[in-house]
Amino acid sequence: MATPQVTSRILRRLLASGVTGRAERLLTRMAPADVALLLPVLTSDEIRVVIEMLFRQRRAALALRELPGEMLPQVFDALADEQLAAVIGRLEIDDLLEFVEWIPEDRREGVVDRLPEDKREELRNAELYPESSAGRVMTTSFIALDRKMSAQEAIDSLRSIGDGSEAVLYLYVVDEQRTLIGVVPIRRLVSSPPDRLISEIMIPDPVSVSADDDQEEVAHIVARFDLLAIPVTDVDGRMLGLITVDDVIDVITEEATEDMYHLAGLTEADRVFVSAHESIRKRLPWMFLNLGTCFAAAWVVGLFERTIEQVVALAIFMPVVAGMGGNGGTQALTIITRAIALGEIEFSSGFRAVLKELAVGLALGLAMGVASAGIAYLWQADPIIGVALFAAMILTLSVAGLVGAAVPLALKALHQDPALGAGVIVTTFTDAFAFFSFLGIATLLMDRAAG
Repeated sequence: MATPQVTSRILRRLLASGVTGRAERLLTRMAPADVALLLPVLTSDEIRVVIEMLFRQRRAALALRELPGEMLPQVFDALADEQLAAVIGRLEIDDLLEFVEWIPEDRREGVVDRLPEDKREELRNAELYPESSAGRVMTTSFIALDRKMSAQEAIDSLRSIGDGSEAVLYLYVVDEQRTLIGVVPIRRLVSSPPDRLISEIMIPDPVSVSADDDQEEVAHIVARFDLLAIPVTDVDGRMLGLITVDDVIDVITEEATEDMYHLAGLTEADRVFVSAHESIRKRLPWMFLNLGTCFAAAWVVGLFERTIEQVVALAIFMPVVAGMGGNGGTQALTIITRAIALGEIEFSSGFRAVLKELAVGLALGLAMGVASAGIAYLWQADPIIGVALFAAMILTLSVAGLVGAAVPLALKALHQDPALGAGVIVTTFTDAFAFFSFLGIATLLMDRAAG
């Protein structure tokens, strides 16, 4: 199979030569996800031609759905409002919602007005749900059965629908008020005798979620019960739609990206294809915050300026203590943040996790303290530096484990994102404490030796 780089060169050469027929045949042989990989390297004019080809093949929506969000405005610029409405009008409502959010505000209303009436109605209803809720990612296309149907009648009903449904994973049993009362896995249906009733096949009281539930919680439920799809209901138990496993994967990816970005002091809007100007604007506030924390650590060092003047070699080992403390704090922070994100730990059970990370930090501090003190003594032949380094390493790594575990739990208890700002808080604290403990202990030892 040709690599995306090779394919993009061939495609651009065909487009430049005007051999559009061969270019269109090349696109026909490619999966939508592979086509999406080509679009970022094309010019606006080339994108316009490729989208028109995909439009004729009725695959434009499938290809655009695979694009990273930050690439969508560039593609949208190559399409007229009518074309864009025709493309996104073929999407399921969960994908349509995301696409509409990426349309520039000055074009959004014009494009939405050109959507089919049923899609506009679906869009208006979906926008009523809170951000990051299950209602925002659910698809309203699902197959509902009557409990009085036979297995054969259900199969005939399924056959009449054809492939219009996004995914036939489960069939849902509802009553006259569309209240969800059961679910029938497709495998169980096709393996049942034709005359067997759906009420005898179905799994009663299936796991479901509310439309207002948080997407991340829904993802945890799907993972916990090993589901391929989960129904979404209103407060009265009436079925509104379903969330499939591919939507759950998207949610998990988004949440993981969000946590990873927050730990690094970034926002989710700062992606690889956004402009340099936009990235600078997003990152600059965090860089100023980090600059302030660095000066806070420098202020702690300034408290021991006279000590450093007396023993300049202390400056050599300051980054060692701070670096090890930062690593220890980041390790504890990462483990606890992941556990919170996956629902493995709550604030009530966090005390045990904090004690465990404190114990780990203490053990690591002892090991690193012995090693670093030995190296320092062999290097500088100064017992004061060796002892100070040994004691500071134990204290710093112990406190790093404690703070790295406690900060995300505290943020969670305050109903804040555990990853948001936790990296900055933990790094600042561990750096400042490392400098204070190392230089403070060295100062005490020097004063005692002098006395």
